[in-house]
Amino acid sequence: MRRISDFDVMGKKILIRVDFNCAIENGRIVPGERIEAHSRTIRKLAERGAKVIVLAHQGRKGEMDFLNLEQHAGLIGVYVGRPVKYVDDLTGGKAKNAIENLKEGEVILLQNVRVREDEMTEEGEIVRELSPLVDYYVLDPLSVAHRAQSSVVGFSKRIPAFYGDVISNEVNALESLKGVKDVVFVLGGSKVKDSFNIMRSWLSGGMADKFLTGGALSILLLKAKGYSIGDSEEYFEKEGLGKYLEDAEKILGEFGDKIEIPVDVGLKIGDERVECDSDRIKKGEIFDIGEKTIEKYSRIISEAGAVIMNGPMGVYESEKFAKGTKSILEAIAESKSYSLIGGGHTITAIKKLGIDKSGFGYVSLAGKALIEYLCGKELPGIKALEENEKKFSV
Repeated sequence: MRRISDFDVMGKKILIRVDFNCAIENGRIVPGERIEAHSRTIRKLAERGAKVIVLAHQGRKGEMDFLNLEQHAGLIGVYVGRPVKYVDDLTGGKAKNAIENLKEGEVILLQNVRVREDEMTEEGEIVRELSPLVDYYVLDPLSVAHRAQSSVVGFSKRIPAFYGDVISNEVNALESLKGVKDVVFVLGGSKVKDSFNIMRSWLSGGMADKFLTGGALSILLLKAKGYSIGDSEEYFEKEGLGKYLEDAEKILGEFGDKIEIPVDVGLKIGDERVECDSDRIKKGEIFDIGEKTIEKYSRIISEAGAVIMNGPMGVYESEKFAKGTKSILEAIAESKSYSLIGGGHTITAIKKLGIDKSGFGYVSLAGKALIEYLCGKELPGIKALEENEKKFSV
């Protein structure tokens, strides 16, 4: 990888695409780990004398989380350790003047790239207008690399481009899984389609030893197995899980020995948690994996060559139903195997449940892009960087 950290940036105008997208509460941004991680990349560039121009997005047009980035500028200024000027412009005179007048070590943050409709194209106006003004382009997040959008792939076609620290660390962590035997996946959360894509890819290629399931995926698989899912039928219908039922039956039929479904569950009955064997569910909603399943999954994890976890095991936000997620994360942290943890809710769970991240091999900041990478799909952002290195010498 051609990493920006390996090149002299003194006096260079560096356009860096980051992922500052975060949750919004009452109109205020809620700081996340992505902001901290990308701020470290920005700080290193500024400390080395670069003139740093930051591009980012927040939300989508028409949604409540679609905001300008003024709040973000104030926050990253704290992390970067120097003022970060917000420029409420993207391609006009204000933006161009701010770029032109940058001094070594200074940082500016431009307007939300999604204010422009042509951001969703591969080479919109932002690319045409800003490329002549800067020396290098840096892609820092893996979390946007799956998008063929202007600020992700467009600049790589016109100027020398580099991997940032965050994406290079993410890719190295993922590449380290290649050739590892006895890979165990722990799949939970609510995104059943993503889980199926990973399962098909790794099982058909004979690369995974086991899949341990929780969350919505386990509810679907229990149903496919012919078990009653009690009052979770309403959730099953509401989330449209029925459209995956045939696929679930097929994958269990073909790879049933590789797929573990909960032998017991934590049911929500009234306000209480009730442990119940999976083949005896009559009422209640499935909110977590049960204690026997925790013990079984933990044993499998302890014998794994590598563990990849994406998605919590249950409704971890509730103290009564956080047991499964907390126990499995602790089992992974305590195991001797290499581990990669990904997905926004999984990362939130680690923080909420007070689990020390140092026990994991790598905690990924990517979501959808991580899934696609694990499925062997080509990510447009990475492809653009690879092609750029062949086209532009530095």
